[in-house]
Amino acid sequence: MEQQALIKAKQWLSSKNLDDAARKEVEAMIASTDKSQLVECFYRDLEFGTGGLRGIMGTGSNRINKYTIGMATQGLANYLKKTYPGKQVKVAIAHDSRNNSPFFAQTTADVFSANGFKVYFFDALRPTPELSFAIRHLGCQSGVVITASHNPKEYNGYKAYWNDGAQMIAPHDKNTITEVGNIKSIDDVKFTPNNSLIEKISKEVDEPYLEAIKAGSLSPDIIKRQKNLKIVFSPIHGTGITLVPEILKRMGFENVTIVDEQATPDGNFPTVVYPNPEEAEAMSIALKKAKAIDADLVMATDPDADRVGIAVKNDKGEFQLLNGNQTGALLVYYLLEQWKNNGKLDGKQFVVKTIVTTDLIAKIADGYKVKCYETLTGFKFIAALIRELEGKETFIGGGEESYGYLIGDAVRDKDAIASCAFIAEMTAFAKDKGMSLFQMLNEMYLKFGYYKEHLISLTKKGIKGQEEIKQMMDDLRANPPKTINGSKLLKLADYTLLEERDFVTGKTSKLDYPKSDVMQFFTEDGSKISARPSGTEPKIKFYFSVTTPVKNAEELKNAEGLLMKRIDGIIADMKLK
Repeated sequence: MEQQALIKAKQWLSSKNLDDAARKEVEAMIASTDKSQLVECFYRDLEFGTGGLRGIMGTGSNRINKYTIGMATQGLANYLKKTYPGKQVKVAIAHDSRNNSPFFAQTTADVFSANGFKVYFFDALRPTPELSFAIRHLGCQSGVVITASHNPKEYNGYKAYWNDGAQMIAPHDKNTITEVGNIKSIDDVKFTPNNSLIEKISKEVDEPYLEAIKAGSLSPDIIKRQKNLKIVFSPIHGTGITLVPEILKRMGFENVTIVDEQATPDGNFPTVVYPNPEEAEAMSIALKKAKAIDADLVMATDPDADRVGIAVKNDKGEFQLLNGNQTGALLVYYLLEQWKNNGKLDGKQFVVKTIVTTDLIAKIADGYKVKCYETLTGFKFIAALIRELEGKETFIGGGEESYGYLIGDAVRDKDAIASCAFIAEMTAFAKDKGMSLFQMLNEMYLKFGYYKEHLISLTKKGIKGQEEIKQMMDDLRANPPKTINGSKLLKLADYTLLEERDFVTGKTSKLDYPKSDVMQFFTEDGSKISARPSGTEPKIKFYFSVTTPVKNAEELKNAEGLLMKRIDGIIADMKLK
């Protein structure tokens, strides 16, 4: 790998487009007796994963910089030219609040325009879901948003979208990678812009996007009665500040408190360790403010505003963070209840979840006689299903456990702007019935059963880490456990081999999914364990899902401890700690 990295580094040095600062950095890496930095920066080219191109900012082929952004854009441009020969290709570009995001977005716009494309370029930071909306609204063939979502400040990324406003899937993602791979030199990139082809956009997309969200409201009369619902919102230094307060205002909520300490966009994310609403630490300032004003609801969005975390008051009056599965299930419960109350369910609707998201969503959908489809992890697969069923069935909503949800199909990616609007509406709905959102959660459990999910992420950095993750998956595949926490293994679903092995009957059946490096273990006591290397981070993730029926408040009170004990037993048995 050191030799491979050295070859790539020398190729970079041979480029006439490499600026002096980058040239000096590469030369220093080559000259150093310690070649670890050289290897880490150049041992491979960044590849598209479930979230596109993502990595640490810096110099090298395995880093996010002007050149890797340019090469990705040139490769995408070449593929678009082949896909739309003789056509004026149009693309939309947006960026988040991260350091260098405006520069990388400008680089992307420059390269696209240099290739003769019409570029719609947001004039300031905007949420990722608005970029998805803009692609379809403006009739674009593709689009790009510069973001690394909720990753630490050292990261940035490049999400590529297709003409339906969804992130790229096969064959487009792989074909783009092939085209990028065909670019052997930085000099193959057209960096000189055609500024006449770059058009700045802002309100002309903001307005229809916000109106599309508002048009989906299911409870406008309830909001009028509950307009003083106390909401605390934090954008965690990201793009959520641009549109979340505005959509809440348009929906009719008049008592929204912004977390001032986190309201200013800042790529250094100065008040948090990680700008991730999944982390309790990132929500701590918002929770303090909520406690001070006795709020009904706390919401926080990640830097590109495609994910949202929430907190609600429990029965002790203390604020409790809900996980992504709980919020997603609650949203589906609310949406289906109001679709039913409004007389809109006719058997042609559906909801979607991913294979690692709580099965409670499927149970709820079944209770309302609504179809629930499952997809692989990654919102691009949910979007692909929406596109496939367009005109045949109506998408109500859905999402994934990692705090990403979508309501309606105007956007084809997870959408925290719309999610904030509907979470607020859902909270107003509960309050109008004399309940807190926490009490509505318990109502849902009593109707459909208590589900407990847990996630462990094992970080394995660098080349060695990749090898360790691969070995863990290989071992699980070759030697699956016969029992897990004392419960017999009934089934193993392997999404790499696309087969499901039934250990009771001995039969093997095919799985109708794209290939993905995921394995799921199903045990006799109803537990489900999923193993999945992350597509965007140096991690392997283990998802645990257990359930038990609950008939009354006493059983509900004991269910949490009972199921957490089962999960702890599974983790210990699988030696994951």
